[in-house]
Amino acid sequence: MRTTLKLTLPLALSVAAVALLFAGDQVRTERRNLRNDLTRQAASLAESVQENAEHLRERSSLPALRRLLEKIGEHQHLKGIAIYDANGAPLAVTNALPSQFQSLREAASDPEASATSGGKFFTLDDMNLYVYRLPLDGGGKQDGTIAIFYDTSYITARLAQVLRDALFTALLQTILITGLALLLVRTKLTDPVARTAKWLRTLRSGSGHGQAPPLPPEDEAFHQLHREVTHLANDLNAARASAEEEARLRDSNSSLWTAERLRVSLRRKLNEKPLFVVANREPYMHVFDDKDHAMRVLVPASGLVTALEPVLLACDGTWVAHGSGSADRETADAHDRLRVPPDHPSYTLRRVWLTAGEQKGYYEGFSNEGLWPLCHIAHTRPIFRPQDWLDYQNVNRRFADAVLAEMEGADSPIVLVQDYHFALLPRMIKETRPDARVAIFWHIPWPNPEVFGICPWQSELLDGLLGADLIGFHIQSHCNNFLSSVDRALEALTEWDRFAVNRRGHVTLVRPYPISVAFPETVPESDDWRNPGQERAALCAELGIEASLMGVGVDRLDYTKGILERFRSVEHFLEQHPTYQRRFSLLQIGAPSRTAIDRYQQFIREVRAEAERINLKFQAGRWRPIVLLERHHSHEEIARYYRATSLCMVTSLHDGMNLVAKEFVASRDDAQGVLILSTFAGASHELPDALLVNPYDVQQVADAIHRALEMTQQEQAERMRRMRHNVREHNVYRWAANLLSDLTEIRVDNSDRVEVPPAS
Repeated sequence: MRTTLKLTLPLALSVAAVALLFAGDQVRTERRNLRNDLTRQAASLAESVQENAEHLRERSSLPALRRLLEKIGEHQHLKGIAIYDANGAPLAVTNALPSQFQSLREAASDPEASATSGGKFFTLDDMNLYVYRLPLDGGGKQDGTIAIFYDTSYITARLAQVLRDALFTALLQTILITGLALLLVRTKLTDPVARTAKWLRTLRSGSGHGQAPPLPPEDEAFHQLHREVTHLANDLNAARASAEEEARLRDSNSSLWTAERLRVSLRRKLNEKPLFVVANREPYMHVFDDKDHAMRVLVPASGLVTALEPVLLACDGTWVAHGSGSADRETADAHDRLRVPPDHPSYTLRRVWLTAGEQKGYYEGFSNEGLWPLCHIAHTRPIFRPQDWLDYQNVNRRFADAVLAEMEGADSPIVLVQDYHFALLPRMIKETRPDARVAIFWHIPWPNPEVFGICPWQSELLDGLLGADLIGFHIQSHCNNFLSSVDRALEALTEWDRFAVNRRGHVTLVRPYPISVAFPETVPESDDWRNPGQERAALCAELGIEASLMGVGVDRLDYTKGILERFRSVEHFLEQHPTYQRRFSLLQIGAPSRTAIDRYQQFIREVRAEAERINLKFQAGRWRPIVLLERHHSHEEIARYYRATSLCMVTSLHDGMNLVAKEFVASRDDAQGVLILSTFAGASHELPDALLVNPYDVQQVADAIHRALEMTQQEQAERMRRMRHNVREHNVYRWAANLLSDLTEIRVDNSDRVEVPPAS
């Protein structure tokens, strides 16, 4: 309907505007014609009176003159006739002329117009009048004036009638033309388009479970479009049927997981149970553009979104997140909800609003100045403030209330909580909804119990986490550290044989689920596609540098990523192998992160200073050993660097997984390039074909750079193929499938006791 109005409303307004202009022109034309007719009629009558009046005056017969005027005064619309002498005194006046018209002798004998004939329109006592003057000739000189008065109210009445008729005609024309246009637009444009769009939407969503809906009737105006859309829809339906069939087969006896297979599997395993995902980051953010204040939709670069969105799309779930975008409130409804994705709404985003103080205490303070350095062994002292802990509790309660409100009325809901921001959330949910299945995935490392014991509120955090039915970590050693922390801090039964904790009758399963990336099955070659050498040359030109060999590091500017140690290793490598000077450059992509925290501001300054120091030491011409790219880059931009470089350095001092390593491997469809990987990153457990290094050992990392640059293409290809096979088989969809599959198999009753499957 909105589209129809957009098309017909301008037409209706145009027709109405033209009709109104025409009506106004009609009124003006009618007024001009009526006045001209009256002027001619008055002039003719005045000339007739003039001839008789001059004759009667010569005979000094005023009674005869009055009788003449009375006889002539019976003309239509004539108000009356008056004859004045040269001094303006009335000689003869018709009886119909009211006495107040006597005062008009001055107008009739206007000195400036006394020698000429003429008339004028005027108003007297709410009467619309017209007076025509004609001088009397007495012996070659003016001897008086004839004044003929007309009542012009009939002109006003006539003009009103003309205006009414014109407006009625304009209205009728507008209604008829608009109605006809509306009918044509609806029948020939919007309805065919709407039917085709609905048909395609049904096919795309797969709501027919493999059965194609009936084709919309073909419209002559859209014959060619309809034919092409029909072919496209048939191909889409066939592809979906094939994909679902393949997914069912793979679900029973194969290893490769895809987004489609994940949807099919979860649709069956969830069995219509609602799914709720809780994360600090939202999958879609609305912001106002700084330039024109226009609203834009941002999709944050996040492996978490890649992993979980297919799950929510499969079951029409709900994602609960912090609404951090500047335009988020304008797009949410009265219940803080929004259907996403924007182009095809399929699940619900529930936004939770936080004040600046809560954000500072909960996120910047306790989460990232406390838990983050505590869990990462990077020798940065954690900071624990009582106020931050209060904010952390309050925000966890706020999110718990939001989740519980969304779960109201849902039977046996499934809740998947993400990361260290919500350690207290599982217990809060379970206390109110013991029938819910709750899992939390901890995306960062879990330290040994001695380190975790530094936290003043370790017991509360552990108790909150043990409210979950399932806790996931990246690797087994993190699971072991967690169970050891529980042994040390809480009264609970730790069942090491099946990696579970029994606390107050509630059993929590602890399992490793190595997260991954979405492996691209095909890499389309567009018109601007370049091979690695061409891409390297293009990047050098864009960056204004010269380098025949490149390495890349892709990190947030975080002290746990080993960026300073990486720079020093490059320095040591160039000192030991001077032949690579003026040839090898490390391109370090550094996305600013948590810049409101003092430690991160200090670290960014350290990174800049170290890059500048090394560049001053070696730089020659346009060659620089370190190229620091300090901004956020899109996935597409980063893919260019992955493809152009000879090696990728992932030298985290401590990391739960580090998906950069897997992204680099997934991007190298040419089976070239070398991955240098820290043994303290979780990815090292899955990618043994990388060159594994201790990031603190500058000599070892320098040797790895040299080995990577000297490695033969054959060895590179063999290593890369094995790593690509691993990443392809253990992709992000397998991670989500394994985690949610284990969660759905846990049996929960309202007594808050669970039965869990044995550890695999």
